[in-house]
Amino acid sequence: MGTPDFAVPCLKRIISDGHEVSAVFSQPDRPKGRGWKLAPTPVKELALAHGLPVFQPVKLKDGAVAAQLKQLVPDVAVVVAYGRILPDDILCAPRLGCINVHASLLPALRGAAPIQWAVIGGDKYTGITTMHMAQGVDTGDIILQKQTEIAESETAGGLFSRLSEMGADVLSETLRLLESGAAPRIPQDHSRATFAPMIKKEMAALDFTKQPQGLCNLVRGLNPSPMARTTVDGKIVRVLSAAPAEGFSGSPGQILGTGRFIVACKNGAVEFLTVRPEGKKTMGGGDFIRGWRGADRD
Repeated sequence: MGTPDFAVPCLKRIISDGHEVSAVFSQPDRPKGRGWKLAPTPVKELALAHGLPVFQPVKLKDGAVAAQLKQLVPDVAVVVAYGRILPDDILCAPRLGCINVHASLLPALRGAAPIQWAVIGGDKYTGITTMHMAQGVDTGDIILQKQTEIAESETAGGLFSRLSEMGADVLSETLRLLESGAAPRIPQDHSRATFAPMIKKEMAALDFTKQPQGLCNLVRGLNPSPMARTTVDGKIVRVLSAAPAEGFSGSPGQILGTGRFIVACKNGAVEFLTVRPEGKKTMGGGDFIRGWRGADRD
């Protein structure tokens, strides 16, 4: 049971490990692209390429999916970024229940956007957790965890790619343990839980009353989507990469320097290294600021 790109390596690994996949569940097709035509989910595309039956229910609480699962008689349901909350009758339908692959070291960062929030929060480490699913968001007993370091300049997009592959590795080991009856059940310490709610577009506007490192983390955490942004002369400039600018200061939001795109913020300044101005291609921050200053300024 999965939907986006993140879940694709897990399905690939299930297939390559030789498990029998009785069915694949994914969210309904949605309009995409300039033509706004219905497009299959990445998980559905992979499933169809392997001749697997695909179900895309709109509702989960009417009992129909639970009834399908009972007919399929699966040993286990693997849930990876499905994007839907499973009711009790679905959680209980497989013989060994439902297991989930989650992109954080639970109980840290429960919720829909753990990868982005790990980067935004400036975390040094994150990882993958597999767990026995229970009612509640990411509250189930832990089976396995694997940790990885977050590089100082790593974006959410880069971390997403690494964790999706790591998730497939951890899932493969998890299924072997389930098959042998040796999968552990480690209760989570709910008092240590933190949360990673969905990313909202409003978060993308950079607030220069914040500290330099916090702004840089936000830029990394919102790359590739929805992409951090600021405005220059009323036009949106999206920021792809940034770094603290040592030795600069000024009023929050003030553009500093001549050959580098440096903006003052609380207790310092931040340099925008790569930007995408409204209606233009991606360019270096220095190229943008030199063009901006050369237009009608000193």
